[in-house]
Amino acid sequence: MGIDIEALKEEVFPRVVTIGGVEILDTLLMTWLLMALLGLGCWLATRRLQILPSRSQSVLELIVEWIMKQISDVTGASPKGFLTLVGSLVIFIAASMLLPLIPKTKAPTGDFNTTAALATVVFFSVPYYGIRQNGFKGYFKQYLKPVPFLLPLNVLGELSRTLSLAIRLFANCISGGFLAGVAFFLMGAGIGAFTKAPVQIFGAFTGLIQAYVFMLLALVYIGSAVRPGGDEEKT
Repeated sequence: MGIDIEALKEEVFPRVVTIGGVEILDTLLMTWLLMALLGLGCWLATRRLQILPSRSQSVLELIVEWIMKQISDVTGASPKGFLTLVGSLVIFIAASMLLPLIPKTKAPTGDFNTTAALATVVFFSVPYYGIRQNGFKGYFKQYLKPVPFLLPLNVLGELSRTLSLAIRLFANCISGGFLAGVAFFLMGAGIGAFTKAPVQIFGAFTGLIQAYVFMLLALVYIGSAVRPGGDEEKT
């Protein structure tokens, strides 16, 4: 049985949907859905905070403590100033990767626009935290090291690592989507029912790893900016 390539593309890549006469990408719709689910979940978990935590509060506290530990270990700085950004990134990406486990949904990170937006947030966060920590002069002098004429290459390096962040996350999401899509179309051959669920679970697991990797790379970039002397501290 052949695989319908066009149908497979619709299963994996973003497609245009019409809502109330307005055309939008389905990945944007999934982003809104995910934001609503995360917002509702956070509200339910935090509406009755108490000294003796409930199960949901205990889980939330464990997640926050784990993220704070990662920030401290990687950047060597107090996690308080970075928790909002880093926590939002890793939770959104992880939830995005788990979203396809719900029928009729797909990961927002299957759209390069989404992963590029996330990488852009990291790109602008690096100089923000670097300047806030070391001042304008203290941060930008690292672009003149080891010798000033390498300034263009250092700037290019900033841009390339941002692009690599976006491509890495997008590519891993797409690869998992292709596997799930192929398993879906194998249902017609009578074996898809035995392959799609394991593929989706495996994709969700690898997606969580990608969320962790994205967070670590973001912390490495931010950490190099906030440490006095920038990248010198890493050598």
